[in-house]
Amino acid sequence: MPTYEYKCNKCGNVFEVFQSMSAAPIKICPNCNGDVKRLIGPGSGPIFKGSGFYQTDYKNNSTKTSPKKDSSKSGSSSSAKQASSK
Repeated sequence: MPTYEYKCNKCGNVFEVFQSMSAAPIKICPNCNGDVKRLIGPGSGPIFKGSGFYQTDYKNNSTKTSPKKDSSKSGSSSSAKQASSK
């Protein structure tokens, strides 16, 4: 059930009412019995249930598609080229 915010046109009183979506809007201010207007609110934010979100919850293809380069092979070939050029 949502919380609706109302503002009185007569006294300016702003108040919230917790009511079901099917309930009729309130028309009378509880403070001065003046006419009220329902305000447009931001709505509720996302509701997270459960233990949370983790990096492992989503598939990460970037590590699987790019092969790892072996640094020991590239280092030995460059030292071999330097030795043969001397």
